[in-house]
This record gives sequence, C-alpha cells and structure tokens, in this order.
Amino acid sequence: MDHRPSAELEQFLEQERQKALLQEMVSKLTDVCWDKCITGTPGNKFSNSESSCLSNCAQRYMDMSMMIVKRFQSMQ
Repeated sequence: MDHRPSAELEQFLEQERQKALLQEMVSKLTDVCWDKCITGTPGNKFSNSESSCLSNCAQRYMDMSMMIVKRFQSMQ
C-alpha cells in the first residue's frame, strides 16, 4: 500500500500553507503600520495624514515582502 500523500492532498496542504502565510503577513502589516501611523485614539474615520501614512506603510511593507520572497527564490 502506498503511504505517500495524494497529489490532491499535497495541493490542499500547499494552499492552506499559503493562506496561513498570507494571514500572518496581513497581521504583521496591520501591527507595524498601525503602530507607526495611528498616534492617538482613532475616531470614526482616519485623518488624511493617518490614511496616507497607512497606505504608504502598507505599500512599502508589501514591496519589501515581495523583494524578500524573490531573493529567497533566487537562492534556491
């Protein structure tokens, strides 16, 4: 009897791993950018400066994450 995981199971596990990594990345991004950009108690809406800071922070975080992923891929 073959005890190797089926291709479908391997694909499912890879998809779940990718989902977990994405959730972790979003959580880290939220923590980092929130701490950097929201200096007071937030109201019903973000101020223009807070909104701009959050947007810029998220973009830089994503750019850096992609750069790191590409670097690791090139090392393999």
